[in-house]
Amino acid sequence: MRPGEPAGPLDLGLLRTFLAVHRAGSLTAAARVLRLSQPTVTAQIRALEQQTGHPLFERLPRGVAPTAAADLLAAEVAGPLDALAAVAERGTHDDSAPAEPVRLAGPAEFLSICALPALAPLVGAGLRLRVTTGLTDDLLAGLRTARYDLVVATTRPRGRALDAVPLADEEFVLVAGPAWARRIGAGRIAAEGPAALDGVPLVTYAEDLPIARRYWRHVFDTRLAGPAALVVPDLRAVLAAVVAGAGITVLPRYLCAEDLAAGRLTALLAPADPPINTAYLVRRAGGPEPRPVADVRTRLLAAARDW
Repeated sequence: MRPGEPAGPLDLGLLRTFLAVHRAGSLTAAARVLRLSQPTVTAQIRALEQQTGHPLFERLPRGVAPTAAADLLAAEVAGPLDALAAVAERGTHDDSAPAEPVRLAGPAEFLSICALPALAPLVGAGLRLRVTTGLTDDLLAGLRTARYDLVVATTRPRGRALDAVPLADEEFVLVAGPAWARRIGAGRIAAEGPAALDGVPLVTYAEDLPIARRYWRHVFDTRLAGPAALVVPDLRAVLAAVVAGAGITVLPRYLCAEDLAAGRLTALLAPADPPINTAYLVRRAGGPEPRPVADVRTRLLAAARDW
């Protein structure tokens, strides 16, 4: 036997635990998925490392990182283990028992305006849904640790543990209420650039002006300077304040389209190349997907064609 080769057949139970840890990126999260204690998962990973003769995970302050040997092993065993799990679960589903709720997470505004109306028919037909809102980095961390089933993310996640597909493009629009639009003057921004907005109150959802800074950089090719007049951590509140006359802001078009159409807001500029951000629908990579989760994912991807 060559050094590093397994001493004998690898235990299927240990491989199942290994694959759960590899996908979750955390011993604790894998234990939750497997319904085992964290010490049991740790012991099983150590036992598999002894069998394979290779370290499989590097312990990090938060979670674990797979070694090259772990990535190779996961690629080899994922397909067969998933197929075996699907066979083992046939006929075990109790149709009389309610399915576990689907746990969906994402930006509050996008979920409220786009996702939840699209999912309403599924809820009416019996789907159980639990929704969490928050920032993308935090929600993706929760997805990796199996707190969520699906996440709408404003950035594409890195690594192979998560599977992301484009869901929708958000176009950003510089807007104001009619009174401020008249005070600024039609065509001035196109002619003078951001100088036409000197002294106009800026409303935003964070002190670092993330959406507005991006708009200024992309459209005006300059850095946005100066503090906001009003900061409120909810784009729906930003919209309401600007409609009421608080100043100007930059919003995703999906959020303000009705107010633009009704004349409650005015688009201050129509750049040929407006800034766009892509939202992604993200799930954990590999493994069998429960039918309700698949239904939610399929419905969101279909509905997104009209967003």
